[in-house]
Amino acid sequence: MTHPIAPDASKHADRIAWLAIGSTAGVVLIAAMLGPFRIEWISFWKPALVGVLLITMSWFYTAVRKDAALAGALIAAAQLIAFAAVAAPLSYVAASAALPLWDNELAALDRRLGFDWMSWLDAMNAAPLLHRTLAFAYASFALQATAIVLVLAAAGHGLRLRVFMLSFVLTTLVTIGVSTLMPAQGVWGYLHLSSVNSPAIVPVTRDLPLPVFFGLRDGTIRQLVAEGADGIISFPSLHAALGLLFLLALWPVKYIGGIAALLNVAMIAATPVDGSHYFCDVIAGLAIALLSWVAVQRALARLAGERMQPAGPVEADAVFARVPK
Repeated sequence: MTHPIAPDASKHADRIAWLAIGSTAGVVLIAAMLGPFRIEWISFWKPALVGVLLITMSWFYTAVRKDAALAGALIAAAQLIAFAAVAAPLSYVAASAALPLWDNELAALDRRLGFDWMSWLDAMNAAPLLHRTLAFAYASFALQATAIVLVLAAAGHGLRLRVFMLSFVLTTLVTIGVSTLMPAQGVWGYLHLSSVNSPAIVPVTRDLPLPVFFGLRDGTIRQLVAEGADGIISFPSLHAALGLLFLLALWPVKYIGGIAALLNVAMIAATPVDGSHYFCDVIAGLAIALLSWVAVQRALARLAGERMQPAGPVEADAVFARVPK
C-alpha cells in the first residue's frame, strides 16, 4: 500500500531543485564568459536530450495520464541528470582557483585520529577477494543513482525521493565549496604510489584524475565538460557522502533497505583505497551528507507548514502530516 505524497511539499522541493540547477548552470556560464574557460557543448547534448525527454514524459503523466508517482520519478530523474551535468564543470571551475594543497594537513589529521592508510592498503592487498567486493560496491555509484529514482517511486516514497534529490544537490554544492578552499590531490598522488604498492589489487581511482586536477590548477586545462568529466574532489569525499544518502533514502523500503545498507557500508569502506581518499575525507563527507539530509527535511517541513514523520521499514512513504493548530 502506498500513501499519497504531499503535493505542496513536492512542488516546493521541485522548485528548489530546479532553482539550484539553474543557479549552478548560471555560475558555469558566467565562468565561461568572464574567465578563461571554454564550454565543450558537445559533452552536454546527451544529458540535455535525455533531460528534455524525461521532462516531457513527466508533463504527460501529470496532465494527461494523471500518474503522480511516475511523473515524480521522471522529473526526479531529469533533475539528477541535469544537476550532474552542471555540477561537474562547476567542480572544474572550483579546482582552477588553485589554492594551496591541504594534503599535508589531511595526512597529519589521519595520523592524529589513529588511521594508517598504508596499513589499510596492505590489508586489501592481503585480501584481494574482499577488495574486489568493496570495489564492486564503490563502482555501483552511478547504478545506484539511477536505481534509487525507480525504487523510491515504485515503493510510493515520492516525497522521500525529493528529500534525497535536494540532499544530493546540497551535499554536492557544499562539497565543491569546501574543496575550493581546501583542495587536495589525494593519497595516491601525495604518497607517490604506483602498482608496486598494490601488487594484488587494482584500486579504482588511483592517480587517474590527477592530470586533469593539476591541469586545472596550472591553467593547461580550461575545457568545461559534462559527459566524461573526471571526479577531482578529494576533501570532502563526495563518494562517501552519497553512499550515506543512498542508505538513508532507501532504508524504509522493505527488503531493499537492508540490501542498500550493506552495499553502501561497503561503498564507504572502499572509499579510502578505491577513491584515493584520506580517512578524514570520508568523515567530512559523511558529516556533510547527514547534515544536508536533516536540513532538507526540516526546510521542506517549514516551507510546507508540515512536519516529516519518521519512516520505518514497513512504511510505504515518509509522509508529511499536518501539525495540529
